[in-house]
Amino acid sequence: MAKIPYPGKPVRGSKSGAPIMALFDLLGRRWAMGVLWTLCENEPSTFRDLQEKCESISPAVLNQRIKELRQAQFIDRSEQGYVSTPLGRELYDQLVPLGAWAKKWAQKLPDETSVEK
Repeated sequence: MAKIPYPGKPVRGSKSGAPIMALFDLLGRRWAMGVLWTLCENEPSTFRDLQEKCESISPAVLNQRIKELRQAQFIDRSEQGYVSTPLGRELYDQLVPLGAWAKKWAQKLPDETSVEK
């Protein structure tokens, strides 16, 4: 079974395992948020569909993230493919405004070539 960060246990960035830190640890894993985001916008999706939509993800990483996101109860498997759970959809709905904010933030940053090194 996949090992996910659990609230209340030490996680990356938090000895106490604060729930938000456990969530950030899980979502901070390579492709975790991308898989959830892609699935919420394109469900249901088969393994192959997800791999194609995530472009550069390897089959091994996708398989690991699917296991972790299923264990976290953010996605599940249906007859048609992988789908987000109500909990996963709720998380996605919380992330959408953060994504919009990140775009505003990115526009405020100076051009990368103009930043002093």
